[in-house]
Amino acid sequence: MAYVDGYVLPLPKRNIEQYREMATKAGRIWREHGALEYRECVADDVKSGELTSFPQSVNLKDDELVIFSYIVFESRAHRDEVNAKVMSDSRLADMMDPKTLPFDGKRMFWGGFETLVSV
Repeated sequence: MAYVDGYVLPLPKRNIEQYREMATKAGRIWREHGALEYRECVADDVKSGELTSFPQSVNLKDDELVIFSYIVFESRAHRDEVNAKVMSDSRLADMMDPKTLPFDGKRMFWGGFETLVSV
């Protein structure tokens, strides 16, 4: 079954085009190194909850959007192999500096997930 890396982050609305460019470049590199899918999604229907929600998870501010991203791999071993190649790819070096990110990396979270159900 497929393995998925998921990411959630807050993005200032004014930086959406800068983020789109960065994500497009990153997605092409991930795919080139073997990722099966690469998706970057802008929250369209996420309301603040009483206990939990996407906006609460990133301490969303009024001028920000929630970004939900995921990358699909064949397996965890495949993910580890692809990510090792991606992280050593010099084309991503300019995106790895927290000072130049178009979002607050301290409020981003991510993780790897095994597929439980695939229909």
